[in-house]
Amino acid sequence: MPGPSLPSCNVPYRYIYIGLGLVLIAAVAFGLALGGSGDPVTLPGPIEAISPQPGDLVPVQAGIEVDMEIGYSADIYVDGWLVQDTTFVEGTGVYRWAPSPNNPTINEWTPGEHTIRVVYDTVNGLPDPGEFEWTFRVG
Repeated sequence: MPGPSLPSCNVPYRYIYIGLGLVLIAAVAFGLALGGSGDPVTLPGPIEAISPQPGDLVPVQAGIEVDMEIGYSADIYVDGWLVQDTTFVEGTGVYRWAPSPNNPTINEWTPGEHTIRVVYDTVNGLPDPGEFEWTFRVG
């Protein structure tokens, strides 16, 4: 005695493949739209990395990080103010700073755009001065 037969589907398999293809295209387009510009940041030679990246949207708890080549020193300006309470790790060349209630100039990030300027030079040997500036947003 044969079992019950399944109802037949009258949708050709091509429509299923077309539908799956459209879903895939929509997912890729959505990912590209939310993924940012994708343009790499060109940093001057002595600056190896920065955080946050130019144009990033960060929370109010965010801090700044500048990774310099060994043998360079840097002054970091936030919205035109020289920050003097940076944490510097000499062995790695990394500067870190974040607003704090104890800071005399910047106690907290305000919502909106902020500009960071790094002025650097060599510690020893021939001078190699330079600077780099970028902006990010706090939201």
